[in-house]
Amino acid sequence: MATLLHIDTSLNGDNSASRAVTAAFRATWENAHPEGTVVYRDLSLDPVPHLDGSGFASELRETLIRELETADAVLIGAPMYNYTIPSTLKAWIDHVLVMGRTAAAPEPSAAGTPTTVVASRGGSYAPGTPQEGNDYVQDYLRYVFATQMGLDVEFIVPELTLAPSVPAMEELIPLFEKSREAAHTAARSRAKLLAAAHA
Repeated sequence: MATLLHIDTSLNGDNSASRAVTAAFRATWENAHPEGTVVYRDLSLDPVPHLDGSGFASELRETLIRELETADAVLIGAPMYNYTIPSTLKAWIDHVLVMGRTAAAPEPSAAGTPTTVVASRGGSYAPGTPQEGNDYVQDYLRYVFATQMGLDVEFIVPELTLAPSVPAMEELIPLFEKSREAAHTAARSRAKLLAAAHA
């Protein structure tokens, strides 16, 4: 039976753009794998502790690593907070990134695992926009997950999520709606593709 590791990090609950997209992915995955397993961690409601000396070899750390190593697919909601990832996601990464095991090894232990990252953001950081170059989410996660850990990473990027609530962004609402629809479509398509590969 296929196992999906699903991690959410947004603070915004039902109003979260990233959670809405990860939910669309998960629903599609579960429809294809009704007998499968979903390991779910909500790092906003139940954060893992920041790594310290006592946690370096803790049972929790081993549990988190094994959840990653045994997953057939990984789904991560990674909204942009202050130009980078939530600190709760960074804490999880600090636990699961182990040099010589999950990273920087001849064959990292979770290498090849398809990993979908929903990198939502309130504005746009696309080429040609005023914020171009200020996205420290995708480059960092691509380096950690793909380059160091060998995961097969794909990003889904719903953007301009603040447009409906910020008056100065009102004219961008149609672009937000287009981006939101594209993200949901991409999530469902990606889930179907990965589910079929683990049928």
